[in-house]
Amino acid sequence: MNGTDPFLDTNVLLYLLSGDASKADRAESLVAAGGRISVQVLNEFASVASRKLGMPWHEIHEALNTIRELCLVEALGLETHDLGMSLAERYGLSIYDAMILASATLAGCKIVFTEDLQHGQLIEGQLRIINPFKS
Repeated sequence: MNGTDPFLDTNVLLYLLSGDASKADRAESLVAAGGRISVQVLNEFASVASRKLGMPWHEIHEALNTIRELCLVEALGLETHDLGMSLAERYGLSIYDAMILASATLAGCKIVFTEDLQHGQLIEGQLRIINPFKS
């Protein structure tokens, strides 16, 4: 994998657990192709899987281990935080969405797959937002 890999947002990964077969299949193909995620994505996935979906911890660990085998995980640091704060202010984003974009930017990604942001938007002239579930 390299910096041209797409970055996958948490919502894409959560569709792996979805009852919506079409979205689950699309998410599975994106993850199987590889890509990048951040530690934040892992944390958000675990939080939603536990709190909202009521999954037992052993199943959450299994799902995260599979994701970690297929996707390169980007660490979070002060550089991510600083860029994320700047992106949140400049684009009017939530801090959590901005941190995802900061991680993707610092990893050199050109695409972020998410359904939480504006489809087609270009961030910092280099990072394209793509909703992989948009028809």
